[in-house]
Amino acid sequence: MPLTNVPLIQLFASQQARTRRDRLCAALRQLITDGTLRQGERLPSSRLLAVDLSLSRVTVEAAYAQLESEGCLLRHSGKGTFVAADLPVPRRPTPASSTAAPALSSRGSNIVASGGCDDPLFPLAFAAGSPDLRAFPHAIWRRLVAQRLRHTPEKMMGYGAPQGLAELREAVARYLAQARGVRCDAGQIIILTSSQQALQMLAMLLCDPGDAVWLEEPGYRGAYHAFNSAGATIGTLELDDEGAKIPDRPAAKLIYLTPSHQYPTGATMSLTRRLAWLAYARAHGSWLIEDDYDSEFYYGAQPAPALQGLDKAGRVLYLGTFSKTLFPSLRLAYLAVPPALVDACCRMRSVMDGHSAQLMQAVTADFLDRGHFQAHLRLMRKLYGSRRELLLTELATKLGDRLHPLSHQHGLQLTATLPDGGEEKLTRQALQAGLVLPRLSPLYQGDARQEGWLLGFSALAPAEIVSAVEKLARVFSG
Repeated sequence: MPLTNVPLIQLFASQQARTRRDRLCAALRQLITDGTLRQGERLPSSRLLAVDLSLSRVTVEAAYAQLESEGCLLRHSGKGTFVAADLPVPRRPTPASSTAAPALSSRGSNIVASGGCDDPLFPLAFAAGSPDLRAFPHAIWRRLVAQRLRHTPEKMMGYGAPQGLAELREAVARYLAQARGVRCDAGQIIILTSSQQALQMLAMLLCDPGDAVWLEEPGYRGAYHAFNSAGATIGTLELDDEGAKIPDRPAAKLIYLTPSHQYPTGATMSLTRRLAWLAYARAHGSWLIEDDYDSEFYYGAQPAPALQGLDKAGRVLYLGTFSKTLFPSLRLAYLAVPPALVDACCRMRSVMDGHSAQLMQAVTADFLDRGHFQAHLRLMRKLYGSRRELLLTELATKLGDRLHPLSHQHGLQLTATLPDGGEEKLTRQALQAGLVLPRLSPLYQGDARQEGWLLGFSALAPAEIVSAVEKLARVFSG
């Protein structure tokens, strides 16, 4: 039944009326008038309610009849007893609020002050980083889900291992070896819900308050949030044409890099710089976190193999996600770690949220093993590549020198700089016109900031791209 009897039992026990029937009537009236019982909601049968309240069925029937005569309830033979639909809509009581500030921990205060991580619930133009969910092979996915539920339903409904389903870890290890040159086996793969969870887990496992952590400048704010919340001392890494530069200062405990497709500039780290970072990590005992967040989407030459594949000292932690290659609500990511870290990661995962959903792990493993994943990626690369070219053409035609797209051949969004500035004002005006423009300047930590936007194109149909650029041109024209 929709009605939970806990509030009714409490109210029934607290009533001061003389008879049990009157006490039940008063309790039901209060639940109806305060909106706990909504208009048209079905009540339990008199038999069930009598059992719950330890009353005779005759008493419950008498209470229902009394409230029906008052117009509070409607009774339909063979259907049940319902709250009357023509009652005035009740106003729910407003919960008491306190004016005192919540007593957060220093870590909690840091997280709240940082603003958190927000993803768009639906990819409006030009929200960045979302795949086109309309182009996903839904029929194939439904078939794989049905097969798993038909053959192993009990297994899919139980608790899972913190490290992840063995079938998926094996499929991920094979894929990473073939597509990205990652050197690991299934025993080194940890399945997680998101790349953000992976970063949070690594921050908790490997960082003590005050430890030095280096992040690219500009760079991914989710990494900043994860390590800042752990109390790390954040340092920035300057970028040049070869990628993140190694600074001349005391060594860092952790270094977060996006070498295949720097976020957000799109630059690719050179082989010389990769080898230099590996030598640095080996010499100083530092961990390199390689976030390979969207290397599957390339529209020219294939991306360079993963940094992890060059690592012979076991200092690289490789991170990837299915949120962009499949769909965000799948909530599956993967982390490849050296064997010495596997047990610690699994134990940390067990106290964070236990494990990822068994069914979705199994279906994703089938999707990879049966060739659907690679076929889907090939189609999406072609689709997104055409949309990227259309966006570049539209920007050049309708905005000219007002926006300068950065020249990179990867990803689900296009970074464009604003040579004349005005990022904050133009972003507000664009929002009023129905455009979401993720800003570039907040991705910098220092005072020297480049203004611009990250223009997501992958989830937009061609007509939507044309319309969005026309709206943006009108924003510029005032």
